[in-house]
Amino acid sequence: MSRWWPISTASTGWASPASGPTGRRSRPGWRAGARRPPMPRGSKPSFRPAAPIRPARPGRDTGRRWPRAGRPSGPDEPHASTKNRERTTMRILTTMAAAAALMAGMASQPSAETLRISTFVPPNHTFNKALAAWGEELRKASGGELEVEIFPAGQLGPPPRQFDLARTGGADIAVVLHGATPGRFPLTELAGLPLVHPSAGLDSAITSRRLTELAPEFLAEEHAGTRILWMAVTPPLKLHFTRTDPSDLSAIRGLRLRYAGVVWQKIIEALGASPVPVPPAETADAMRRGIVDGASFPYEATRSFDLAPVTRYSLEPGLASATFAVVMGDQAWARLKPEHRELIAATTGPDRAEWYGRMWDESEKEGRQYMLDGGVTIVTMDEAKLAMLREAFAGIIAEARAATGERGQAFLDAYLR
Repeated sequence: MSRWWPISTASTGWASPASGPTGRRSRPGWRAGARRPPMPRGSKPSFRPAAPIRPARPGRDTGRRWPRAGRPSGPDEPHASTKNRERTTMRILTTMAAAAALMAGMASQPSAETLRISTFVPPNHTFNKALAAWGEELRKASGGELEVEIFPAGQLGPPPRQFDLARTGGADIAVVLHGATPGRFPLTELAGLPLVHPSAGLDSAITSRRLTELAPEFLAEEHAGTRILWMAVTPPLKLHFTRTDPSDLSAIRGLRLRYAGVVWQKIIEALGASPVPVPPAETADAMRRGIVDGASFPYEATRSFDLAPVTRYSLEPGLASATFAVVMGDQAWARLKPEHRELIAATTGPDRAEWYGRMWDESEKEGRQYMLDGGVTIVTMDEAKLAMLREAFAGIIAEARAATGERGQAFLDAYLR
């Protein structure tokens, strides 16, 4: 008996019903309408048989769904495909309405102004923490219209480029280390002279506020192209040594010491050592490899740059401070809304400098403890040794006074009072 297999013309591309009433495949040597030879016993077709067409169930309208229990059926019941279309249409309309409401809500909210802040210090440095806290104040006070984005660790540029980043628009705000560009800020550098500080004290809260108060009158010209938001003066920098015990100051002679800024270069030379410029982030590695025998840093920075593992001795009190400025480029200032300018002006200045200085003083205490916990021996100089150092540094102070003239003298007198 012959065996027949149904054929799917859609999937095989074989003969359509036009090829013959049976819809079988036309093939050379075959006659349309002729029977196909039977397949050998045990063999299988080389194609997949089409699914058989099942007849409609008795009494079923193939255009309707079968009635459910308790559900009326009849000519008044809508077609299933009609209901599907209605549901799809409702979903589309609901989605469109939600999208329109979202778009309207976004349009009604003002776009946030984001200020890009560049720093060269590690993310865990006090500067970055303080700037993040200030940014949160701006965001809350502006109702989300003013925000900050901080780029730490020199992502936008190394220390010598920070000021120009703000001045030229590479960043909106930058943290400037004046000692990174010797001679560019001569008046500001006077605040970093050795063993020089206001009579009120050498805490960073005191010195930072004093320098910020004097900035509009004496320092704005040196920072042309930017707006000084506040100034910062570090706690005095200490000397940290890999192996040399500085109890005898003569032991410092001949050592190679890392420095930053022209003032510290001259301090190290006055001590009989050789100044070596090393970027802050590379100092620990330079000390570990013996490229330098020590470095000048405040205690706060020793933790940021992980100096305890490579330091055996620290010498205190600190000899001189480093100065910083938080500046905003004139271009960035000009594009702000008037209310945003007022907000920034209200949250910067001397009060902000003192607030930041207190944070720095607290971090300095924590940094000192970090060094002690790391096994570092702290050597404290007595008054006799300090008097000897003042005499050694007298030439540095006299040279700086002469180089800046009467204006420099007026600034220094105002700073020290």
